Amino acid sequence: MLTRAAIQSYQAGTFRLHAPLTSAEQAVEYVNQRGFIYFWPITGIRLPSLWVAAAGDRPVADAHDDPGHATWSWKDSLLGQHAWYYAKVLRKKATIISLALAPAFYALSENYGSPEEDYLTLYEQGRLTQESRAVYEALLEHGALHTVELRRAARLSSLESEARFNRAITDLQAGFLVAPVGVADAGAWHYAFIYDIVARAYPELAAQARFLGDPEARARLVQAYFQSVGAAQLRDVSRLFQWNSSDLDRALNRLVASGFLHRGLQLDDICGEWLAIPFLL
Repeated sequence: MLTRAAIQSYQAGTFRLHAPLTSAEQAVEYVNQRGFIYFWPITGIRLPSLWVAAAGDRPVADAHDDPGHATWSWKDSLLGQHAWYYAKVLRKKATIISLALAPAFYALSENYGSPEEDYLTLYEQGRLTQESRAVYEALLEHGALHTVELRRAARLSSLESEARFNRAITDLQAGFLVAPVGVADAGAWHYAFIYDIVARAYPELAAQARFLGDPEARARLVQAYFQSVGAAQLRDVSRLFQWNSSDLDRALNRLVASGFLHRGLQLDDICGEWLAIPFLL
């Protein structure tokens, strides 16, 4: 009962293939509708992105004057404006999350409401590197810093430490400890992100996530995912969220029990189980 044509037709709508975004205001509304999207399309992951929604389903252009690169200015202008949450989150790639759904992501992080202590616990447990600790402590002490200042404050400004700094700042974003809050005219390219700790930049997140348990948070995220893609295989969901199999299965079964999802479906000659929203059947 599940067909490729039905999936493609559904995704043409949710990916905005026939009604491209033309302004930052439309982009914010789109993210609020979808819950979360990628900034750029990511190879091997089927998920809406700001690029595709504005420029169409085509590769990201190399030319800086391509009209699709308006997405870059939209993103930069909205950093720190609390229009959405932007950071490297899903698979440690640039992700844009609606403020309504950000608490569900935060609830699954290892933050427990004490920004001065949580990172130390992670460090002592071996789940935070020395470089990540240094970057976090620099922001904790000095406040928001652009990349050049931050590398200097964290004692990671040498050429040899560039890769370690980049890995640290990415890991901290994925863990909802640090997020970009603006851009500065700094560095060789006259362009650098300004970073701050999430507890300062989004002080409401901890309170909003406090009473949101892991099962409910996972179910909310999976629901938003299927509202965007309509149908997917189990491996697709697993590849995106990277949860353990039992947590993912519980989230899916919860949505199946509520009638939001159907499991055990087949699509043409593609091997493996498919899951889909009832609208596609």
